[in-house]
Amino acid sequence: MIFENPYIQERIKKADELKSEGINPYPNIVTPAIDSDTFLQTYNYLQELEEGEKKDTAKSVTLTGRIKLLRIMGKAAFAKIQDSKGMVQIYYSRDDLPEGYYNKIKKLIEVGDIITATGYPFVTQTGELTLHCTSFEITTKTLSPLPEKFHGLQDQELRYRQRYLDMIMNPEVKDIFVLRSRIVSLVRRFFESRTFLEVETPMLHPIPGGANARPFITHHNALDVSRYLRIAPELYLKRLIVGGMEAVFEINRNFRNEGMDHTHNPEFTMIEFYWAYHRYTDLMKITEELFEYLFVELKLPNKLPYGELEIDFKSPFAKVSYIDSLTSIGGVPSDVTMDKTKALEYLKANNVKVDENLSLGYLQAELFDAFVESKLINPTFITDFPIDISPLARRSDSNPDIAERFELFIAGKEIANGFSELNDPIDQYERFKAQVATKEVTGDDEAMHMDLDYVRALSYGMPPTAGEGIGIDRLVMMLTNQHSIRDVLLFPAMRPETSLQINND
Repeated sequence: MIFENPYIQERIKKADELKSEGINPYPNIVTPAIDSDTFLQTYNYLQELEEGEKKDTAKSVTLTGRIKLLRIMGKAAFAKIQDSKGMVQIYYSRDDLPEGYYNKIKKLIEVGDIITATGYPFVTQTGELTLHCTSFEITTKTLSPLPEKFHGLQDQELRYRQRYLDMIMNPEVKDIFVLRSRIVSLVRRFFESRTFLEVETPMLHPIPGGANARPFITHHNALDVSRYLRIAPELYLKRLIVGGMEAVFEINRNFRNEGMDHTHNPEFTMIEFYWAYHRYTDLMKITEELFEYLFVELKLPNKLPYGELEIDFKSPFAKVSYIDSLTSIGGVPSDVTMDKTKALEYLKANNVKVDENLSLGYLQAELFDAFVESKLINPTFITDFPIDISPLARRSDSNPDIAERFELFIAGKEIANGFSELNDPIDQYERFKAQVATKEVTGDDEAMHMDLDYVRALSYGMPPTAGEGIGIDRLVMMLTNQHSIRDVLLFPAMRPETSLQINND
């Protein structure tokens, strides 16, 4: 039980002592306050004044924040309090507070407590702008002690599990999520400015579809049917194109019941957008425009560090066809890329385990994953994918074995996937059938199911359309130089705890 911890027990006693002194440790009275940044900027001029004049007793300022440092010196105390904008110092003493109040709270206030302080600005002898308190009130008494200041919160798993504590102890973490929120807002603004309409589609699907992935399965009690957390919103968004919405987008969560690593989380955020009367080449252009827009609005240089790499985001981005990339980037012999037997032998010779029943297109995908993907550092569009691995994309008119599809790679990671949409209902039906057959033969949990309603929607006519999905989490990783998806997710998926972890420092 969390409250049996001895450190917490000691704090509970202090909260009870506050109550016995007539001080509510959890008051519901909120005094309007300014933030630390405003305080420091507004009264910075005091530091330029002559000695003896570095204060303004005529001003009354209220600050709120969490105590991060506390130094009690008998009849007076200095504290550093942290709010959403930063850290500021306060000073309170026995003689400046109501009679007897200082002695009541002196030993009952601790690091971690949230307080409200009112007073006037002054500059200390060490030159630090500080609030001289005439009023000092506890706003929230904390029961769990913060990690000690010198070592902080270092345990990576604990940081992910207790993100709230991570943000208290490592304020720079919060900056990443503030920037993430801004990136999402800018992406939304970009598409709205180009007359795309934001829509919402179901999270619970009767049939898993929209991508090759293993779904999460749940049960709807009232209907007594299975439902699937959505893998992707694609098939619903394209139904809207059929219905006459010619440019739509959705920013929301997808769910895939798969492994976790530094670029995969079972729930993740995507933007998917669909654009009638456009092709996949138009998508590549608007994707470059989106990056240009983000870099301007975020005031980022064209070249950004990513670990030991430097990524050049200057457009236009490189474009390489899928098959060409196997040889020109991956170093795979050209005769291997177009021969199933040779591809199998080459993969085995390079210790890549594959199913011998895979088609040539899937073997090409194995070659790409093994020898190309990690080498794509600067933004690169890989185009013209094998049709076998593109069940929802339109075939090329010039070569039916390839799809009008691209993926954008940055720093060896897929960031976006887009293609000219398949709008031939018969072709789509046959491809669904092939996916179902593959699923039955190989037991592939990621193969698509038959979606007859989607085929029926296409039978009413979907205009030539292009659609794309961009991974928001990976995009934020690239722009903030973070190398684990967990560092850009407020609450990443974690293994269950064996017992509740409490920091006893």
